[in-house]
Amino acid sequence: MKKILIPLLLVVGLIAIAAVVFGSSYNNFVQSEEDVNQSYAQLESQLQRRLDLIPNLVETVKGFADQEQEVIDSVTEARSSMAGAGSVEEQAEADAELSGALSRLLVVVENYPEIRSSENFQQLSDELAGTENRIAVARQDYNSAVTEFNREVRSFPGNMVAGMFGFDEKEYFEADAGAEDAPDVDFGTDEE
Repeated sequence: MKKILIPLLLVVGLIAIAAVVFGSSYNNFVQSEEDVNQSYAQLESQLQRRLDLIPNLVETVKGFADQEQEVIDSVTEARSSMAGAGSVEEQAEADAELSGALSRLLVVVENYPEIRSSENFQQLSDELAGTENRIAVARQDYNSAVTEFNREVRSFPGNMVAGMFGFDEKEYFEADAGAEDAPDVDFGTDEE
């Protein structure tokens, strides 16, 4: 009887340890995935905030610079692309397109001192700058959450649990090549 009892207890103990390890890993994946989802929701919220500001900015510029319709149209088209983007990759591409269009719009504004001095434009550009900063922080938070999640998916014993329960690596929110080169824009609003 003793010969059977010791191996049986050993097997039961190993099964219990494996269950605790797998259960803990699963719970870590659930928590990490929720962190990724929450970070992504924050990023989307800030991107939406920027989308909501753009029509007001475009209307302000349009009132002063009707001849710059091509630039205004590119901002409007980029905004539509951003609103229709679905996956993280599509949103990153649309975000880069929108950032480029906004940069071109802001360069156009430099040619119109009356726009720069408009109180409405100054307020909108301040809000847009603040929103861009919040977007940068939200991107960083999202990518940090994705890094942590992907690290768990790829490391042992997490990779076994991830495979069993369908946890796949998440996509990073990456800027397009050249996005790190911001255009120099000076509204000259400090000269007053």
